[in-house]
Amino acid sequence: MTKRLTIKTLALCALLAGITGNFSLAQAQTKLKWAHVYETSEPFHKWSVWAGDEIKKRTNGRYEVQVFPASSLGKESDINQGMTLGTVDIVLTGASFAASSYPPLAVTYFPFIFRDAEHQLKYAKSDVFKELAQGYDSKSGNHITALNYYGARHLTSNRPITTAEDMKGLKIRVPDAPAYLAFPKSLGANATPIAFAEVYLALQNGTVDAQENPLPTIMAKKFFEVQKNISLTGHIVDSLLTVVGGPLWAKLSATDKDIFTAVMQEAAEKTGREIMASEARLVDEFKKKGLNVINVDKNAFRAAVLKNAKPSDYGYRQSDYDRIIAIK
Repeated sequence: MTKRLTIKTLALCALLAGITGNFSLAQAQTKLKWAHVYETSEPFHKWSVWAGDEIKKRTNGRYEVQVFPASSLGKESDINQGMTLGTVDIVLTGASFAASSYPPLAVTYFPFIFRDAEHQLKYAKSDVFKELAQGYDSKSGNHITALNYYGARHLTSNRPITTAEDMKGLKIRVPDAPAYLAFPKSLGANATPIAFAEVYLALQNGTVDAQENPLPTIMAKKFFEVQKNISLTGHIVDSLLTVVGGPLWAKLSATDKDIFTAVMQEAAEKTGREIMASEARLVDEFKKKGLNVINVDKNAFRAAVLKNAKPSDYGYRQSDYDRIIAIK
């Protein structure tokens, strides 16, 4: 009898161990989709992959993150919608697109609101950013974990643009989000929304005469092959948000939320610093490629924009704009 009980006990233990093992395996196989629209050669992808690996390490393999670059899961508007649908778990996206859920978030796209990259990084730690992020979280159900520096946006064009007056009548591609309209519209240009993945072809076939993006993006997307003038307008100091979809965020334990947030903020910091370093050297690289790099009078551009536009014209709150301008 004792022998039979021992055998039954061992069998039961083995069964429980198997169940526990299967449960652990199931946890280890929680796979997450992280989507963005950038090339694999860019820091945005490199540090997203790093973040995915870190999340796996710090959660003891309970989460495995696969990063989908270069619009492989859809355009930027698609991946933002995907978080709500649960088809995408994490995205790296511009506040301009996240603002479709909460428009005040895109106030940072009003031209010349930031003095430089360091001003924007201070904004990322400010109360006004925390309040805007909370507003987005409440409206969308998703959760912003981090903000990283994306770069100062400059103009590339078929003809040289040296003054604000040169912008009149220019057919310029802008991202398909309202936040990007203030700069071209206030200067009399014709803004044409085109998806990021389609910009090179649009420039090549003459659908548009110009586009605007940071120098690292101009290099990575090879826009310099089809545009020979770069005007250093720096009209928007752009950023990207790391956003966790609501369905995933709701399932995470408090400990895991802390891990995801810490990792994503580290990745954002590393990304921003790498972008800043590349911006410092790319002007010379473009000159060596034979491009016409134009140093414009930014103050004159800013004055021309403010003469014809104000934040409230684009649905932004003047108080948010004033608080951001005041950050020292």
